Amino acid sequence: MIVHSYHIDRLFRAAYTGQNKNVELPVDVIRAFIAIELSPDIRLQLGQLIQKFRALRIQAVRWVAVENIHLTLKFLGDTNRTDLDKLSIILLSRSAEFSPIPFQVGGMGAFPNNRKPRVVWVGLQTSAALQQLQSAIEDAATQIGIPTEERGFSPHLTLGRVRNDVSPADLQTLGSALTAMQASDFGFMTAASFTLFRSDLRQQGALYTPLAHFPLTGSDK
Repeated sequence: MIVHSYHIDRLFRAAYTGQNKNVELPVDVIRAFIAIELSPDIRLQLGQLIQKFRALRIQAVRWVAVENIHLTLKFLGDTNRTDLDKLSIILLSRSAEFSPIPFQVGGMGAFPNNRKPRVVWVGLQTSAALQQLQSAIEDAATQIGIPTEERGFSPHLTLGRVRNDVSPADLQTLGSALTAMQASDFGFMTAASFTLFRSDLRQQGALYTPLAHFPLTGSDK
């Protein structure tokens, strides 16, 4: 169900009238992205995985809070409320073209690679339907002036980010752990919707607030 514009407006004003003083954006501008939320079972699996990595005591990795892990479909950046309202109308129409999308979560790695990890990720066994949904969202975003991503869509779940001050010993420990777990399986889920999020950057970590949900109500042909 879509969140109407006056609800979005209330969320904007709550975010930028003292509750999040670390973010200095105009009241009608929001940092936003579109993503698929994960099932409780997948979150549980990923939470247990992060605990295993924490046990390695690698100090230079900032692990993502489990509730913040999601499958990003499109990062919108700083976008004004009027454009988000327009985009929401387009997305509600486009979402009706797709039926729920199943996918498997599994495999581990790092960008750019396991020897020099900067972003730790869990992979997905992608499908044509997921690729098509992301392309439809990409196309919708261009209609409000947001440029298309130059890089191709590479679906993954970000688990952690490695700081620049990581020691060589920790790099080796992390790389070895990633290689050992690269074939791991974390479960199966079906995405029945996608979500427009507001992102507030805070010292204690990012806060993601859902603004609108777009159900995948189409039927398989």
